[in-house]
Amino acid sequence: MTLFQAITTAVKGWRGSSRPQNVTYSDAVMEAFGVLPGSSGFVVNAISAMRVSAVSACVQKIAGTISTLRLDVLMQDGENEVRLPRDDLWYKLNEQPAAQFTATSHWENSITAQLLRGDGYTWIRRAPNNSIRELLPLPWSGVSPVRQQDGSVRYYVSLPDYGITTWLHPSEILHFPGHGFDGVRSMSVIAYGAKAAVGNALAMDEYSGKFFANGAHPSIVIKAPNKMSEDQKTQLRESFVSKYSGPDNFHKIPLILTEGLDAKEISLSAEDAQLLEARKFQVTDIARAFGVPPHMIGETTGSSAVGAGYEQQARDFVMHTLRLHLKRLEQELNRKLFPRDTGRFVRFDLGDLIEGDSKAQAEYNRAALGGPGTGMGWMMVDEIRKTKGLKPLGGACAEIFDPRTTNGKKNENTATPAG
Repeated sequence: MTLFQAITTAVKGWRGSSRPQNVTYSDAVMEAFGVLPGSSGFVVNAISAMRVSAVSACVQKIAGTISTLRLDVLMQDGENEVRLPRDDLWYKLNEQPAAQFTATSHWENSITAQLLRGDGYTWIRRAPNNSIRELLPLPWSGVSPVRQQDGSVRYYVSLPDYGITTWLHPSEILHFPGHGFDGVRSMSVIAYGAKAAVGNALAMDEYSGKFFANGAHPSIVIKAPNKMSEDQKTQLRESFVSKYSGPDNFHKIPLILTEGLDAKEISLSAEDAQLLEARKFQVTDIARAFGVPPHMIGETTGSSAVGAGYEQQARDFVMHTLRLHLKRLEQELNRKLFPRDTGRFVRFDLGDLIEGDSKAQAEYNRAALGGPGTGMGWMMVDEIRKTKGLKPLGGACAEIFDPRTTNGKKNENTATPAG
């Protein structure tokens, strides 16, 4: 899509019809021109931000992890939740939502757009009988949510490469919002939490590149014993730069001075200028904005965490970062894909992420159930089965072990189905 097409698409989206629309902000036009500069003076947008390795790593960590999770379809049966057999909808959510996409690609695209742009979109394309034909991921740049005069929102979709230009009702599109959703658009992580950090990182990358492109000696003073003419100065300067600057000349050509010339370095090295320390700080700052533990994107400088400490940080990442993203996805899927009276809903399976290794989980369950050597339990077998999406067994499986009533012996019927 050319720049003109991008601007035209955005304007059409905001206009929506021949009636005038109130536009509260125009991020799409600003980004089309690439004029969202940070305090560093560098343009900060989704494209430039992904050139920063810390941003790319955080996005891959969040989007990649979510894309690997199984999405279960369940039904509320009284107080119990029953995992439903795999059907066509399960297949679309977990394997292939549309002809050109795997489920992994779909979720990666949606979460990446949400993180970098603020919102992710998926078109719910239905068959004549109202069944879901496909779930088609839409590029952020091709969707313009527009608030109508009656207060409702419609989505203008323009995909020139596919020959598609249409308006969608909210029931026809999955809108996965990010932080600060106002009913139309959300803010990206870059916009609300990492704009300055990303801008600084881009600036430091630029500086580092030029620093080493100059042979790591950007400020050399050559002192002559006698006065030189302007032509001599220019000739000496050009000769020095052509021979001794640039990465190809690192340590290859010795510096040779004659006629009493003397060279002195007046610049600080990258280490002395604390460039490396500043770059490390920007990595941590960007990780903080995304809610990703620094060690998960390769930054361990100054960290004292080892073993269990890293494991706890990984669990914190799941509980305090991923769960928010997952809840947004689940709520949008549930309200758009299932009628409220069916009792059906979807939920991401976090078991592998929060339980740790199977041995540790088995030991925890054993202690939770109680028994000889472990004391009084605090969970029932059926409660643990519920966390696994299994049906309750009833009977003794719905009772908590209490050595005061069982004479210190675990009920032999604990794992036996009732009846």
